[in-house]
Amino acid sequence: MRKQKTEIITFKVDASLAGVIRHLPNRSEFIRAAVLRAFENACPLCDGTGILTPEQKKHWDSLAADHHIEQCCECHENYLVCTKKG
Repeated sequence: MRKQKTEIITFKVDASLAGVIRHLPNRSEFIRAAVLRAFENACPLCDGTGILTPEQKKHWDSLAADHHIEQCCECHENYLVCTKKG
């Protein structure tokens, strides 16, 4: 037996995105899955906000003192590299 959904949440999108979503066979399931994936891939430091609080920035600066960001030559994504000797 499937669990009954109990709450409806709406949000606004631009016309082009609405056109794409409108043609999906199961819009609700697609949107639920996309939202859950977004939570799984959110930045662990800023919780996906894209902005660090002043205290988070202090922690980041401390970490960044011994790390730098490089770009992968295969997938071209950025990643952290520890530069601390020892």
